[in-house]
Amino acid sequence: MAALTMTAPGTPTSVPSPTRRYTNRMTNRYSVNAMYSLAAEQDVEVEDELARAQKRLRDLKARISSQSKKNFVLERDVRYLDARIGLLIQNRMAADEQRQVQETLEDVDDERGLYPDERRLGQYSNLFFLLQSEPRHVASLCRLVSLAEIDTLLQTVMFTLYGNQYEQREEHLLLTMFQSVLAAQFENTTEFGSLLRANTPVSRMMTTYTRRGPGQSFLKNVLAERINSLIEHKDLNLEINPLKVYEQMIQQIEDDTGALPPSLPRGVPPEVAAANADVQAIIQPRLAMLMEIANSFLATIIDSMETVPYGIRWICKQIRSLTRRKYPDASDASICSLIGGFFFLRFINPAIVTPQAYMLIDGVPAKHPRRTLTLIAKMLQNLANKPSYAKEQYMMSLNPFVEGNKTMMNHFLNSLCEVGDFYESLELDQYMALSKKDLQISITLNELYNTHALLMQHIDTLSPNDKQHLRVLLDELGAAPAQVPRAENRSLELPLYSRWETPIQDLSTALMSDSVTQNDINFMEAKSIFVQLLRSIPHLADRRPIDLPALAERAATSKDPVLVRRGIKVQSLLSELEAAGVLARADGYRVMQDEVAAEMVHLGNAREKVVLETRSLEAVYKTICDHNNYLRSQIEQYKAYLANSRMMMSKDKGSGGVGVVTVNGKEKKASKPQILGPYRFTHAQFEKEGIIMESNVPENRRANIFFNIISPTPGTFLIALHFKGRDKPILEMDLKIDDLLEKQKDNDAALDLEYVQLNVPKVLALFNKLFSKRR
Repeated sequence: MAALTMTAPGTPTSVPSPTRRYTNRMTNRYSVNAMYSLAAEQDVEVEDELARAQKRLRDLKARISSQSKKNFVLERDVRYLDARIGLLIQNRMAADEQRQVQETLEDVDDERGLYPDERRLGQYSNLFFLLQSEPRHVASLCRLVSLAEIDTLLQTVMFTLYGNQYEQREEHLLLTMFQSVLAAQFENTTEFGSLLRANTPVSRMMTTYTRRGPGQSFLKNVLAERINSLIEHKDLNLEINPLKVYEQMIQQIEDDTGALPPSLPRGVPPEVAAANADVQAIIQPRLAMLMEIANSFLATIIDSMETVPYGIRWICKQIRSLTRRKYPDASDASICSLIGGFFFLRFINPAIVTPQAYMLIDGVPAKHPRRTLTLIAKMLQNLANKPSYAKEQYMMSLNPFVEGNKTMMNHFLNSLCEVGDFYESLELDQYMALSKKDLQISITLNELYNTHALLMQHIDTLSPNDKQHLRVLLDELGAAPAQVPRAENRSLELPLYSRWETPIQDLSTALMSDSVTQNDINFMEAKSIFVQLLRSIPHLADRRPIDLPALAERAATSKDPVLVRRGIKVQSLLSELEAAGVLARADGYRVMQDEVAAEMVHLGNAREKVVLETRSLEAVYKTICDHNNYLRSQIEQYKAYLANSRMMMSKDKGSGGVGVVTVNGKEKKASKPQILGPYRFTHAQFEKEGIIMESNVPENRRANIFFNIISPTPGTFLIALHFKGRDKPILEMDLKIDDLLEKQKDNDAALDLEYVQLNVPKVLALFNKLFSKRR
């Protein structure tokens, strides 16, 4: 059931130290109401619209969390393969590196690989419960590992150990770890100017955190529409770098007239280009338009402050708090520049510059909108940070945008920090976690062994005392097993439980304390049962005032054994509360009546919110799945390329002559290469699929244009552009997969066919779809 929020009469509010143990006592920090409701959620199944909507939402959030982890792993693989393929293209990869690349492309075989034995699994269950519930260990480890090791560790921390991205306890534990890491970073940084700037494990952690589900959802909801409306204007050129504007201008003059006047030479220095009156006249209206667009982006971001994920706002709060403590004389503007360095540099701007990587758009933006997005991101960064125009003096022309919005930006960045802390609810969550029977994580064998190995490597720093729990568990586990081959890297569901904490057996005993009486507990249990009954018998929920005795009697005399048990129980509780003078039959148990009615209103509103949140997250889940498909297509391209490379290398190294290969030590005549295709596509098909980025073909002729694609040998392709009615193609282009992959590696998304520009990643995906399964 949903957590109840009303406070029972006499509920305590005093706050003890948060460092006390959770077991066999109850902190006065929380209302007994919230505590009882949380416990009730674990034990009670109510089948109504709210419960079904909540279940759908929980399932959807679990799928998003799982898919986010898969995408993180695939993105890391693609980054690695991008670099390795570049070496392979240049024939500079050693044989062992080639084997490593091949292994990265292997799929996991669930039939291969061995799980640890039952005793060892139990030890890992204890270890990972400790790591999850005491984040200081992971925080210390993240500071100790090298940059080369951090990505693998972050995968385990962000998407496995705290992988349930929408579960309050895991999210709050992860943020507690962040607090520890940030505090150490501030403690060890000697100069204010270098805080959070360098590419360190801490900065990588912060960036990775923003890529989790809630951050992705925010970016899509806030930025996607505005970016998509901008990139529709493919021909809108807002370049303001005088040198580039000058070069574009003289190129246009030469195209129009066939020659350049002596007054417009090529290769002029930036200051000459900036002084040209025609260049200035071109740039001036562009500056006004850029500032207008940037202002619209800024307004959208500021208006969305209330929807910024709590965790991101809380990290901003910690940055402000730590800065004020370490540098008490720092100005508000300087502190805001640090907050902006995280919020914009690590979160907002990467999504603006490469929206396709953040699943905000389909495909890659055309050349001019791509440049405009980069300029917008630079403007926002200059506004959020202290601007530096040393390398790009032309950006000074946009300084009015910075000066005009600086006060508003600083107010926004400070407002981001105005969120409450979670320590009270975290202690409650930690306490209740001890009684959870389904606390588990989905983890791969290599994540398990890699974390174990890193802990052993740094054990003397992490746990110098041999009596500390971490040291005890690691001593029992001993040396970490070696990493298994990728094909054997199976996943397992690892239950988490503590060796040293005692699970809660009796809620009432656990709740009892000097200031939480049995009457308080009875009141909240009765209220909880009445809400459950109304949700189980919904046609009684609309009647006001609620006749509580009649509701209890109706349940106690029904044919449903669950309702009977609840009805009898709540009748008994009402009698006890009446005897204690807490409730009175004469006024129809008015206090209980009012609280149950208020809770039903709250639950009704909750259902609407759950439905709306589900709709929003369904769009996020679809986008994440689409991105997963795109990443998989990238991997398939690399597989096809490597298969082709191996084929070519085996031919080059063959002992026979040309066209001869060796089979079992004997020479055999190689078969003729199989020509695949042609495959025909219309101009309209390529446009619809986003393969055409820009087209110079007149609108009235596009219906007569088509493309033929063939693959004469593995890894080579021929694209021919045809006009209906003509025998010969207008244009033909030979392509090698090496060249396409190199363009992709260099972030050059455009393939120029003179009449059209094609999108390189989508061309690769098309080739993969057409040819990879046919050889």
